[in-house]
Amino acid sequence: QVQLVESGGGSVQAGGSLGLSCAASGRNFSGYVMAWFRQAPGKEREFVAQITLSGRSTYADSVKGRFAISRDNAKNAVYLQMNNLKREDTGVYLCAARLVMQARYDYRGQGTQVTVSS
Repeated sequence: QVQLVESGGGSVQAGGSLGLSCAASGRNFSGYVMAWFRQAPGKEREFVAQITLSGRSTYADSVKGRFAISRDNAKNAVYLQMNNLKREDTGVYLCAARLVMQARYDYRGQGTQVTVSS
């Protein structure tokens, strides 16, 4: 199992940047595919970005070109750099993990709030 704790959220004006971090504890962090999801008030949770064991990343169309996901297996951490933020990026951002053979992200953190104002 893996435990996840997010940090780095906050309030920023549209066009600004924020960096999120996710610290993982547990065994074999490098064996997990990591991802970020977000949930806005009144909306369903949505996928933001994913990074595989080898560092290959994929993004939701809404954040492509603005967000960058990365991981540091030596530090058991995954990051999300968010640039050119928009009001619609507001929400609770959650870090998630799954084993390669699993289809579902069974491990999630509590989340960190990101608020973008105009």
